[in-house]
This record gives sequence, structure tokens and C-alpha cells, in this order.
Amino acid sequence: MKLKTLLLGACSAVVLCGFANAETLTIATVNNGDMIRMQKLTDDFTSKNPDIQLDWVTLEENVLRQRVTTDIATKGGQYDILTIGTYEVPIWAKQGWLLPLDNLGADYDVNDLLPAIRSGLTGEDGKLYAAPFYGESSMVMYRKDLFEKAGLSMPEAPTWDFIADAARKITDKDKEIYGICLRGKAGWGENMAFLTATANAFGARWFDENWRPQFDQPEWKNTLDFYVKLMNDAGPPGASSNGFNENLALFQTGKCGMWIDATVAASFVTDPKASTVADKVGFALAPDTGLGKRGNWLWAWNLAIPAGTQKQAAAEKFIAWATGKDYLKLVAEKDGWANVPPGTRTSLYENPEYLKAAPFAKMTLDSINAADPKSPAVKPVPYVGVQFVAIPEFQGLGTAVGQQFSAALAGQTSVDDALAAAQQLTTREMTKAGYIK
Repeated sequence: MKLKTLLLGACSAVVLCGFANAETLTIATVNNGDMIRMQKLTDDFTSKNPDIQLDWVTLEENVLRQRVTTDIATKGGQYDILTIGTYEVPIWAKQGWLLPLDNLGADYDVNDLLPAIRSGLTGEDGKLYAAPFYGESSMVMYRKDLFEKAGLSMPEAPTWDFIADAARKITDKDKEIYGICLRGKAGWGENMAFLTATANAFGARWFDENWRPQFDQPEWKNTLDFYVKLMNDAGPPGASSNGFNENLALFQTGKCGMWIDATVAASFVTDPKASTVADKVGFALAPDTGLGKRGNWLWAWNLAIPAGTQKQAAAEKFIAWATGKDYLKLVAEKDGWANVPPGTRTSLYENPEYLKAAPFAKMTLDSINAADPKSPAVKPVPYVGVQFVAIPEFQGLGTAVGQQFSAALAGQTSVDDALAAAQQLTTREMTKAGYIK
């Protein structure tokens, strides 16, 4: 009996010891639907890795960006895994703030990552510094029933003039149906992601070849005038507070006739469990103005490891799990192929089950492949990036300009005054940073 008690005591000690020695990974992530789903599925990871526990810090997009940027720049060490975008990865890798992902496992298949997405996450040394959780471009999502009722037919490649005309025609404010929902919430990755990509199609650019800001040029005036007038005529009330998640909720509840935003939203607007218009949604390419550039961006939300972590091996295990092929199969088993994170792997777009379940798959892939970060604008530019400018200063500049443009949308300032303020603050910062000689 004593021997049995001793053995049980030893076993308990081992279990307690194992639990006490478990590494806890603190993961900072964004409150988007795909990340929320990932958190619900992490039992699959922890059951295979009982020595690793997970602590989630889930934040709204603008807050996440602010917190992780502050933490990594000050070497705060709060997080072991960061959810960051295509903008941050090359800049932070160059600063030495991220660890290369050298040990994702023999079956990870790095070469299966879509070239357009992978290239943005690869450092100057040829190493991968973040793994894509999902990739996206942007496109038009629209209500086929409202178009039919108005006698309209959406082209596969619409112009902005067609979009604006259609938005006004399908608006019925008495029934709380707004012709178009577009981002208005201030932020370099919120309204400025949309407006920078849109401005490309209007012939505008952030800077000329000598890094001089271009907000005093007619192309930006045309862009912002068009956007504000369209939203005043056919947009929802309070649009200056709406970002990705707010517009998603409006579209899912039948209040938007069109929504131009991230391709990743397609699975949420066509999910009958979440969307009241799931069976009525059509898709088209992001609009153009006939100048040769469409307003489709290129982005990925990625998992990366900050250089300050002491838990690199455990962090790489988690990243390999969350961004690997088996995770896609896991989501498919639980929620169906249409809901797997899109835009990261070539094999997904060769999978007949996915192509059958996801009517938006081809449009997503075509949009991702059509984006050209090295030549985003009609005129030459000195920067890389479609909906952002890949320089460290852009995070602050984009948010400051975004606040001016959001105020113009809200009617708190005029379009002309917002552009003048954008020109002034951008010129000041670029001169201070040494870009303008």
C-alpha cells in the first residue's frame, strides 16, 4: 500500500512539475473573425503540446498596432508572438526587431506560400521573418438582389463612375439600406488603406520621385471630393467611425448594397450562420478610373516573433501550427472549406473542395496577383507599397492624414482644408526625417 501511495505521489509530482514548467506564450492579435476562430481551435495545438500554454491579448486593429509598435521599439518584451502586417515585417526585420523563422518544421512547405505574399515577408537576407495567417487584396462585394431590383448589372471589372451611380440608385434610406459602405475610421491601416489604394486608381500618389508630398495636386482633390460626396449621398450615418469590422456588421445585417474592402471578408458575408444576405452576394474587381490602376491592395496578417522573447522554440511551434496546411484542414473539418483563412497557399487554390465551396476564390487570387507594390501608382513613385508607403515614418503620417480625411467625411472640416493640413504636416515630417533636402 505504501509503495502504491508513493507511486501515486510521484506521478502527481511529475504532472504538477510538468504543468509548473509549461511555457506560456503571450500572443498579441487583432479582433478579426479569422483570429477569433483560431483562438477557439487552439485546443488542437495545446493537446499536442501540453508543455505550452497560450495567453491571448486580443485588440482592435488600431490599438494592436500602437501597442505592439511601442513594445517592440522599446524592447518591452510583453509578447512572444505578434500579429503584424505586411507593412511592418520588412521594416522591423531590417531593424533587427524580429527573429527569422528558421525552424517551422520539415512538413511546413514554405515554397507553397503564394509568391506575392511571401516576398513581402522575406528579409534582405532571404529569410522568412513572419508567416502569413491570411492574405488579402480588396474587391467589391455587392447585393445581387438590390442590383436586379434596380435593373443594374455589375461588370467583373467596374469603374468608379459605375460604382457611384449604382450606389446612389440602390440607396433607400427609409429602409436603412445604404448603397455603399467604405472605411471612414481614422488610421493608417483603416481609412488610409482604403483611400491610398483608391487614390492610386485616380492617378494620385503620396510622394513624387523626390519625396515631396502630393496632397496639393488635383488627383488627391478628385479622390477625396469623390469619396466624401459619394458617402454623403449613399453611405451610412456615422461613416467616419466605421472600419473593417463595423462595415462587415452593416453588410451582414443587410444595410449595405456594396462594400469595397478586404477579400478576406468574403467568407463572412457568405456564411449563412453570420450573414442575413449570405445567398445574395456577388463579387467584382476593385474599381478603376480608366488610368490603368485598380484600387486593389495587397496585405497579409502574419505571425512573427519579437527579438526580445526567451521562448523562440515554443513560438515557432505555434506559428507552424497556425499557418500550416493542417490548420486549413482543421478549419475545414470544423467550419467548412469556405471558412479557411484565404490568400496564403498555392495548394489551397488548387484544392477542388475549396474552389467548389468558395465562389470568391478566383476573384481573391486574381486580385492578390494583380496588385503591384513596386509600381502602385499611375505616376512614378520612390516607395514600395500599394495601400501604404513602406517607410518607418508612414505609421505616424498615415494616421495623422487619416484623422484629417475622417474629419472631412464627418463634415468637421472641408476637403480643401483637410488636404492642406495633410500637405503641411507631411511636408514638415518628411523634411524633419531628412527625405526632403
